Amino acid sequence: MAFEEINSKMVRATVAPGQRLFSQRGAMLAYQGEVSFTPNLRGGQGGVMSMIGRRVANEDTPLMTVEGSGTVFFGHGGHHVQVISLSGDTLYVEADRLLAFEGTLEQSTVFLGSQGGVMGMVRGQVSGQGLFTTSLKGHGSVAVMAHGGVFEVPITPQRPVRVDPQAYVAHHGDVRNKLSTALGWRDMVGRGSGEAFQLELSGSGTVFVQASEEKL
Repeated sequence: MAFEEINSKMVRATVAPGQRLFSQRGAMLAYQGEVSFTPNLRGGQGGVMSMIGRRVANEDTPLMTVEGSGTVFFGHGGHHVQVISLSGDTLYVEADRLLAFEGTLEQSTVFLGSQGGVMGMVRGQVSGQGLFTTSLKGHGSVAVMAHGGVFEVPITPQRPVRVDPQAYVAHHGDVRNKLSTALGWRDMVGRGSGEAFQLELSGSGTVFVQASEEKL
């Protein structure tokens, strides 16, 4: 694994010759060894068309390429950091929550409407996450940021999980997601619970939920 959690707000990455990492620009806190940090104008993996797609989708958080031989410490804004390991599956996460990820992972942009149809698009608007999200696929690890701590909730075919859209961080596995609503007449007259919308995830996998309803 390239990333190791030092504490709840910092990770340590091992950089080896011939390998590379991507991190949010300016997220390096300290490093040892011969390591270079280069602005990645393409916003991560893929070619020019991939870069254009991310910019159109507003998923082009400024990244830098990290290469060389040594150890690098990453953190950003005092946010909580969680390391997620992938073994051939796909992680769905907002680009602005990415602290760093290994260059072995394939990066792309996903239209939310493809998961949940119209309600998938509504989800993007309700959660403030937009209509697209970033996916990372393959073998490697990812460091994501969140407010407060992060807890993992397993998703099984028998037990789908419902999450406040603002507390959702990421998910992976064979998972479908859609927005469900509990709007009723009480909401219409201002007596609702304040939990009118929930993000429902079903299938097999894991959802990562932060201990806050605040966006980064």
